[in-house]
Amino acid sequence: MAEAKLGNPAVVGLGGFGMTTLILQFHNLGWVSIGPVLWIGLLFGGTAQLIAGLLEFKTGNNFGFCAFTGYGAFWISLCFYVILGTNAELVKAYPTLKLDATGLGTFLLVWTFFTFILWIDSMRHHTVLALLFLTLLLGFIGLDFKELAGNKALGTLAAWDLIICALLAWYLMAHVIYAESGVNLPVGGPWLKK
Repeated sequence: MAEAKLGNPAVVGLGGFGMTTLILQFHNLGWVSIGPVLWIGLLFGGTAQLIAGLLEFKTGNNFGFCAFTGYGAFWISLCFYVILGTNAELVKAYPTLKLDATGLGTFLLVWTFFTFILWIDSMRHHTVLALLFLTLLLGFIGLDFKELAGNKALGTLAAWDLIICALLAWYLMAHVIYAESGVNLPVGGPWLKK
């Protein structure tokens, strides 16, 4: 009996990561309010990406498992951080919930280190994945400086950089989807040998 063909969970993970990263940068540039960011972040960037990561586990793909599960958790935790930290009644009852630059900066800083680890391994896969993680790493570094040092200019540069990152994620999503119908988008070779 023929084995049933399974879908590639990376398409959902890349789609959720790309969309949430894109809408957050639209917010950071002042183009949209926080509402769409939180809803997309909780559902597509967070929950759907977390599920995609868990499905990557079943395929034996440790990189996808770590990246999608990790960044799914990132979006869920960031959304709750913003929701709880901006709720006036909760902040009144629990002042430590209030958003502050140091707390958000430290939150982003630990994700910068996480991203650096994944960027090193991404260079062993292909160029587009390496560029995606490089732009993500640079974006996190820019946001770290914005939040921890008050450098708004680097925050703006980070937003534009992360728009490129989001579009690279969607390019990889399209690469996986289109390959099934015989259209092979180029991704380039690895930067480091395995």
